[in-house]
Amino acid sequence: MMWTFTLLYILGLTLCQASGQVPSTQMYYVRLTIENSAIPNITGKLGETFVKETNLQVNNLMMTTVCQSDAGSSECNCSPNFRWSEKDCDLQEKCTFPKDQTRMCVHNDAVAINGFLRLEGTAYHGCLKPKDSAEYKECHEDLFVEMKKVYSTLPGFDTLSITRYRVGSVIVEFALTVAQKIGQQDLLDKSDKLTSNVNASLDLESSGVIKLTMPASPVCFCTKPLLSCKLQEPLDTLPVWQLSRDRRVTEIFNGTEAEVSSEPKETKLKLLKISELWEGVYSCSYHQKKNDLTISHQASALMDLALLPDILISTEPAFPKCDSPEEVLSVKVICEIEKNTENYTVTWAHENLFNAVPSEETKKTFTAEAIVTCKESGVPNVTCTFANRCNDTRPATVDINIIYKGDKFCPAEGDWGDTKAGFTGRLKCKGATGHRTKKCTDGDPPTWEPEVSACVNRDLNDVLKNAENSDIGLGSLDENAADVFSQLDQVTNNSQKINSYANLNASVQVLLSLSNKINSINNDTTANDFFDSSSNLLEESLKVSWTKTSGQENISLAERYLSSVEKLIVATNVTQLKKKKNIEVMATNCTKQNTKCYHKVFNVSVILKSSDPGNVKTAGFKELEKYLPQKDKTLESNSIVVSTTMEKKTSSVEVEIRFPLLKKRPPHVLMKCVAWDNFTHDWSEDGCKWSGASDEGLCTCKHLSSFAILMQRYPLKIAGLQQVTQVGLSVSVVSLVICLIIEVLVWSSVVKTNTLYLRHMAHINISLCLLVADSCFLASMDPESVSELWCRIFVVLKHFCFLSMFFWMLCLSGMLLHQAVFLFHNVSKSTYLRLSMFLGYVCPLLIVVITFLVYDGGIEGEYFSKESCWLLYEGLMKGSIHTFVIPVGIIVFVNVLSMMVVIMKLLDHPKNAERTNDSEKKAAVTVMRSVILLTPIFGITWVFGFAVMLMDLTSGPIAITVNYLFTLLNAFQGLFILLTTCVMDKSTREALGKRLKTNASAPTSNSTTKLESTWKK
Repeated sequence: MMWTFTLLYILGLTLCQASGQVPSTQMYYVRLTIENSAIPNITGKLGETFVKETNLQVNNLMMTTVCQSDAGSSECNCSPNFRWSEKDCDLQEKCTFPKDQTRMCVHNDAVAINGFLRLEGTAYHGCLKPKDSAEYKECHEDLFVEMKKVYSTLPGFDTLSITRYRVGSVIVEFALTVAQKIGQQDLLDKSDKLTSNVNASLDLESSGVIKLTMPASPVCFCTKPLLSCKLQEPLDTLPVWQLSRDRRVTEIFNGTEAEVSSEPKETKLKLLKISELWEGVYSCSYHQKKNDLTISHQASALMDLALLPDILISTEPAFPKCDSPEEVLSVKVICEIEKNTENYTVTWAHENLFNAVPSEETKKTFTAEAIVTCKESGVPNVTCTFANRCNDTRPATVDINIIYKGDKFCPAEGDWGDTKAGFTGRLKCKGATGHRTKKCTDGDPPTWEPEVSACVNRDLNDVLKNAENSDIGLGSLDENAADVFSQLDQVTNNSQKINSYANLNASVQVLLSLSNKINSINNDTTANDFFDSSSNLLEESLKVSWTKTSGQENISLAERYLSSVEKLIVATNVTQLKKKKNIEVMATNCTKQNTKCYHKVFNVSVILKSSDPGNVKTAGFKELEKYLPQKDKTLESNSIVVSTTMEKKTSSVEVEIRFPLLKKRPPHVLMKCVAWDNFTHDWSEDGCKWSGASDEGLCTCKHLSSFAILMQRYPLKIAGLQQVTQVGLSVSVVSLVICLIIEVLVWSSVVKTNTLYLRHMAHINISLCLLVADSCFLASMDPESVSELWCRIFVVLKHFCFLSMFFWMLCLSGMLLHQAVFLFHNVSKSTYLRLSMFLGYVCPLLIVVITFLVYDGGIEGEYFSKESCWLLYEGLMKGSIHTFVIPVGIIVFVNVLSMMVVIMKLLDHPKNAERTNDSEKKAAVTVMRSVILLTPIFGITWVFGFAVMLMDLTSGPIAITVNYLFTLLNAFQGLFILLTTCVMDKSTREALGKRLKTNASAPTSNSTTKLESTWKK
C-alpha cells in the first residue's frame, strides 16, 4: 500500500537574507509517496537528501499530513499537533480530496496574519500605478523587500505576499504565515520596526495565536455551554468576545445570560441560557497597541444550537358543535412555531377522543386531524411534542371544548365562531403580533362581551424584545439602550401607529424594562431619544388609549409610565433644560451655599429648600394628570404633574410649587395639594399643604415626590344651610302673603295722607316683588331637577324681582329722607307715584333686558349657571352677577345713609337741654327701634351678601358664619317685613284689630305729617 506524506522543513540560514545580523528562516514543503513499511526508516535520511548547501541547516523536520490514496481520491488526516486550516477542511478529522489536489495540515501553533499598512508621504505612490508599469514594479519590489527584511526573521516564517494596493494615502493589504508558535512580543517589536522603516501605521489580524475550544455540537437546549480561549503567552490586554449572526457582529459582555471571565492566559464564556439569539459564529480576540501599530489576535468557530420552540396550539373550529350524541366530528389541531433551522421531530398524543392523526407539516406549522365523538365523557385534549436533535422535548396541549347538544353558546358574530358559554374565543391579530379575545358570558341567554385586543405593532414589538434582551450580554447595556431609545422614538413618533392600549402598554413596558436595567445615560443623543419617545406617549391624540377597556390592573399604565420615566430621569445626565412638547426637565447642582434651588418647567415654578441637596432635577408632564388614577371621584386634576428629585438624601426638605391652574377655580371650591403615593397607588395629602384661596396655585410639601393640585368637582356645602333656606323662604312666602292681605284689609283705614299712601304703596310692591322672587327661588332650589329653559326663566324672574324690590326700597328710603330733611315740604302724590313706578319697574326691566342681550341671549354658562339657577360669578367684576350686585350695592349704600339721617333726626335735641339718664335711655331705645324697623324694609341685611360674595368658604369658620348670618337674615326677610310693617306698626295693628272685631271700617286717628308721629308704634 502506498502512502503519501507531506513533510515540513524549517531551514535556518547561517547568513541572514534580511539584515545580515539576525538569521532568517524559510519553510519548504515536500510531498513524498512511499510504501507503508518504509515509514520508520525514511525520516532520518530526509535532512541529508534535501540540504546540500553549507549555509543552510534543517532546524526541525515534522510530518504534517498522512494520506491514503484510493482510485481517484485521497483520504487524509493530520498528524499529532497538526490541524486542518479552516479554508481547507473546516473542523473535520478526516478529509477526502481529489488525488492530485491533496491539502496540507498546519501546525496547531501556526499563525496566519492579515495586515493593512497605511503608508504616509509620497515615497510609495508608484504602487498605485498599473501593475505592468515600471513604477509599480519598482515600488512593489522595494516595499516587499522592506517587509521581508522584518518578517523573515520571525522563527517559522513561511510566506509573505502583498495582495492589494488601494487608495487612502497608500493602503497595502498583505498576508503573512508563520508555521510554528510565534512570540507575541517579537511580532509586536518587529511590526513596530516596520512602521518606523516605511513611515506607516499598521493593523494586523492574526489567527492561530489563540486556541478556541468549543462545546460539542450540537449544543443541547438545557445545557450551559462553556467556551474558552487559550493564549500561547500572556498579552497584558483584556479579551473581547463577539458573536456574528445574521451579518451582524455583536460584542459579548457579562449579563443575565452570559458570564465572561478572564485569566492571564485564558478567557472563558459561559452561556446561562440558550436561545436562538446565541446561535452563530463566536470569536474571541485580544488587541495589542504600540505607537502606530495595532495587532488583533482572533479565533472563531460556529456554535450549533439544538433549540426548542415556543408553541402556539389551537383548534379549528375553536368550539366544535354537536347536533346529536351519535355524531362524530373532525377537528383540526394546529401547532405553530417560529421559523428556525432546527429539524424537529413532532409526536402527537390525545386523551378522551377517538383518534389524532398527523395531516400536514411545514417548517412553521404542524397539524393533526382529531376525531371526537359527541358523547360527554371528559374533556378531549391533544398534545403535540417537539423534540430536537438532543432529544430535548417541549409539549403543548389544547382542550377541545365541544358544544354538546343543549349547551348554551354565543352564536357566530363576524370573525368569531360559535363559542361555548363561559369560555373566551381567541384569534390571532392581523398585521400585528398578539391576539384578540372575546368572552361569551355564562348568562341566560349567554351574550358576547366587548372584544379585547392585545395586538401590538410589529416594529414596536421588536423594540420591546430588544429592551428585554438589552442586558443579557449581547452588546453593552449602554449601546443597546441607546438603540432601543432611538427605535422607540421612531415608532412612537407616529401616534396613529400606536393608538391603542396594547401599543401604549408595550411602549411603557419598554421604558419600565430599561429603567430597571440601566444606571446612567450620559450620551446626549440617547437622552434626547428618551425624552422624545416619552413625550410622544403623552400626545393628546392618544388619550383614549391610556385606559384599559376591561379588567382591573394593580398598577395603572400611567403610574408605570411615571415611575419608569422618573427613574430614567434620575439616571440621565441633564446639563441643560430639556424642552419637549409634553415633557420638560431642568437640572441644577445645588451646594451648601445655595440652599434654595429654583426650577421652572411649563411655567410651574419649583423652589427646593434643603442643605446641600446636590444635583436636583425637576420634570413637568403634560396630559399625565388625566391618566393617573383618582380613587376619590369628587376630585379632579387641575394642574400638570411635576416631579422633583435630588441626588443626596437629607432629613429636612421643603418644596414650594406654584402651579398655573388648568382651569379657573370656581368660588367655594376646595383645592388639595397632593403627592403620588406608590404604596396606595393614589394621590395623598400627607406632607403637603394648600395656601388657600388667597394664593390658590401655591403648594408647600415636606418631601419629594410627584406633585399636582386636585380640585373638588362641586363647591363646598354648609351643613344645614339649604334646610334653613327652605324653611326661611317658606316662612317668608307665607308671611308676605299675610302681609299683602293685611295691607288690603287695612288700606282704607290707615292710608289717610299722601305720605302714608306712598309708604304703604312701597310696602305692597316690596312684598309683592319679594314674594315672586322667593317663590322662584324655592322652585329652583334643586337645579338638577329643573330643565335649562325653566332655569333660565327663574333666573330672569329672580333677577328682575330682586332688583325691583331694591328699587322700591330706594323709593321708600328716598321718601323718608325727604320727609326728614324737608319737614314742611310736600311733593304731590302723582309725582311720587310716577317716579316710584319708573324706578321700581322700568329701571330693573332695562337692566335685565340689557344684561340678557349682552350675554348672548341669556345662554347657560354666560348669563346664568345651571348648577345654581342664578347669575354667573366669574371673579371680581366678571360675570353677569355684577349687573345685580352693583345696583343693589348702590341702593343699600343710599339706604344706609338715609337710615343714619333718620336716626340723627330722631336724636336731635335742643343744644342747651340737659341730658339725664332717662333721656339717654329713651334715645337709645328710639335708635334701636328705628334700626330694627328700617333694616328689613331697606334691605340692609343684604350687606352680608357682599361679604358672602367676597369671602370664600375655603377660608374657614368666619366665611361659614357670614353665610349663616346672610341666610338667616334674608331667608326670613319676608317674616321681618311682616313684623316691622304690620305687627309693630300701631296704626296698622289697631286698624286690623277693629276690622277683625267689627268687620267694618273703623276711624283711625288723625295722622300727622310729622316724621315722629308717622313712625310711632
